[in-house]
Amino acid sequence: MGKKLGRAVVAGGAAAVLTGVAAVPAGAAEGGASFTRVHVNDGKPIVIGVSNEVAAPTTFRLATTHKWKWPAVFLYRGNAGDRLWHAIQTSDCIRVSPSVCDINETMFFDPSEWEMQNSEAGAWKVGAEVYYEDAAGNTDGGDTDDEGLTVYVKRNSRLTVNASPEPVTKGSTVTVTGKVTRANWETRKYASYEGRLVTLQFKPTGATAYTTVKKVHANGSGNLKTTVKASKTGTWRWVYYGNTTTGPSTSAGDNVVVK
Repeated sequence: MGKKLGRAVVAGGAAAVLTGVAAVPAGAAEGGASFTRVHVNDGKPIVIGVSNEVAAPTTFRLATTHKWKWPAVFLYRGNAGDRLWHAIQTSDCIRVSPSVCDINETMFFDPSEWEMQNSEAGAWKVGAEVYYEDAAGNTDGGDTDDEGLTVYVKRNSRLTVNASPEPVTKGSTVTVTGKVTRANWETRKYASYEGRLVTLQFKPTGATAYTTVKKVHANGSGNLKTTVKASKTGTWRWVYYGNTTTGPSTSAGDNVVVK
């Protein structure tokens, strides 16, 4: 479902006041402007939890000889032009030449204030648009383009860990448990994420890096459990690498002393 701006956000005197009602991006369908050097969130997925606002930095270059207002890059899906953003903040023109500007933008996503559907996780296309002004300052057409880019919007995941017993005798069994959950945007709570393949890692005391020990599937309740032989004092943790709809996560470390 497309999202509409709920508040005008001002940066450096420029306010993006957009409603998500423009036509589907169609590659310079209206003409008169070009958008280049488009970068969204430094090329990384946008990972959203259940309560905190997420800000995705965006930059682009706008070239046009028209007098313009409200240039913006946005995420959209489908032929209906459904959009996903809760607020957009843009900078004033950073002048490159008389008809070329670099623009800094931030897209805001806030699941605590806006309804989000779990189906909105996944791939989104990137579009860009600008409105033109006539001599009286009224809106007079514009340009809406598809930028040929894909951005993944993902549900945040979380992991817990517990290794026991603590301490443990060398050669005995250490049981490592945990749970993998992910954000449910519709309930605004974290829920079990069953069946995930999660990596168990270990870092001996004094080492600088973790190494992979084994991989374990979460059960139907998202719970993780496995056993290993105690050989060295060190820290155990779980790592989930995510997928196209869910962000990666790493648990805290649980240190076990081996005697």
